[in-house]
Amino acid sequence: MEPNFEVAASWYDGHSAVRHVGMARWDGLDRLSLRSAHSALDVPLDDLRFGESHGDRVIYRRDSEPDFRLTLPTDMPPSFARHLPAKSTYGGWIDRLGLGKAVAIFAVASAAAVALFMTAPEWLGPRIPESWERNLGQAMIGDFGGRLCHTPEGDAALAKLLDEVDPAKVQVTAGVANIDMVNAVALPGGQVLLFDGIIQQAESPEELAGVLAHEVGHVRERHVMTALLRQFGMSVLLAGANSGVGDTVFGVASMGYSRDAEREADSYARARLAESNVSPLGAADFFERMAEEYGDGEDNAMVGWLASHPAAGERAKAFKAAARKGKDYPPVLTKSEFAALESMCKDDPDVEEFEFF
Repeated sequence: MEPNFEVAASWYDGHSAVRHVGMARWDGLDRLSLRSAHSALDVPLDDLRFGESHGDRVIYRRDSEPDFRLTLPTDMPPSFARHLPAKSTYGGWIDRLGLGKAVAIFAVASAAAVALFMTAPEWLGPRIPESWERNLGQAMIGDFGGRLCHTPEGDAALAKLLDEVDPAKVQVTAGVANIDMVNAVALPGGQVLLFDGIIQQAESPEELAGVLAHEVGHVRERHVMTALLRQFGMSVLLAGANSGVGDTVFGVASMGYSRDAEREADSYARARLAESNVSPLGAADFFERMAEEYGDGEDNAMVGWLASHPAAGERAKAFKAAARKGKDYPPVLTKSEFAALESMCKDDPDVEEFEFF
């Protein structure tokens, strides 16, 4: 280090058009002393930035004085030159590392970000605080507005069906939406909705029991937030439900779980039906009919509840295999209770209709 290093210099102080010619002296600290016959100026080294180079001269500027200019020769001792700001081509840290290393770092960081985005729903979903999940579920239910059906008889029949498939002390909240789509969804915060379209497709209360038990399974297995994070992204947690009911309906209708999650929910449903002495053959009949009507492969699956699930034929076989041979299952609902569910939306004078367009 050369603490008494001096070099010829010229500068404009940024306050006048006078060009000063003199000496620049560095004493090994953090300041550069500029001295001429008529002026003296101390400049902090960290206030300087590289401006441009012209042959054997380098021009520096000051961040605090936009019009300041300092011209120094290029042949300065390395001990002093390394304290001066270097030319910036891509940005400070990129220039220090080199473009090749910077590109490699960006590539690794991008790959890590993609991996995090792809895997985050699986580990983050079950860890979302239940209070957040409840608030989000209530917001999404609120977006359905007056499109939830209620009649005394229909509500009682739905509650009876729920008791069979969700005997937990704190039950999920089930409802019927006045939407003509073959769909049923589990929402955050233990909310389950049956769309009227799937109720009209069902030919027995046991079919609806299988559908409802499946959605309860998604709630109990904590699949819901995982699916939401995958479908809508983290913005759902920050912004709440969609502002438009149409967006919300189609968003939840297309919400897809992983195949493993769907099979877990089906397994839960079969176990619950067995414990409640409800015939699984109703669910088997429902899936067989859907397979015949809409196709059994993923490519032919109907848009809605079946589209994001394992093949309907596969599910029908699993539910049929769960039935006990020779078992005489009692009906889960009476004919009048099932009829009350079927006519629930039609008989509710206050329910609003959902218009797709």
